[in-house]
Amino acid sequence: MELDITFTETAQTYLAKLLEKQAVEGIGVRLFVTQPGTPSAETCLAYCKPGEEKVGDLKLALSLFDCYVEGASEDYLEGAVVDFAEDKLGGQLTIKAPNAKVPQVNEDSPLHERINYVLQTEINPSLASHGGMITLVEIEDNVAVLQFGGGCQGCGMVDMTLKDGVESTLMERIPELRGVRDVTDHTIRDNAYFK
Repeated sequence: MELDITFTETAQTYLAKLLEKQAVEGIGVRLFVTQPGTPSAETCLAYCKPGEEKVGDLKLALSLFDCYVEGASEDYLEGAVVDFAEDKLGGQLTIKAPNAKVPQVNEDSPLHERINYVLQTEINPSLASHGGMITLVEIEDNVAVLQFGGGCQGCGMVDMTLKDGVESTLMERIPELRGVRDVTDHTIRDNAYFK
């Protein structure tokens, strides 16, 4: 299986120097995402001594060392680029993983991934201006069970947002979805955008 992850030449050179200082024969790196598919996702790179690879890791053989990619993070690391840019203070290693928070999805992806993708890329960015967000709790009989948070919890406009915005967008993008249901306790109005 070929991984679509790029380590630039400058990143490989920089990391190879760091690995050399570890004085461990065959040491490499391990690339993974914590809390993948969520707004809190973080892309991480760690030392990986021989034998520290995990079951399910995918080996990416680079020219100067090996990188072990966590199998569960593979979809979230699709298209990732690891780079190193020198500056006056030495330089900075960066990992750009555009799919870490939401993996690329297509019509064959599981229903929950497609719903989360629409929530994270289309719906939540517009609700963020009101300090709000929506999360998928579960799916029951092709009905998305949603929870509103932040400025959307207890908001006086939540019914309109749910029916005219969220439900219509989700059902337009995901034809097999039969509807949405809100399970938020809207009696809590502390942060509500419209009270």
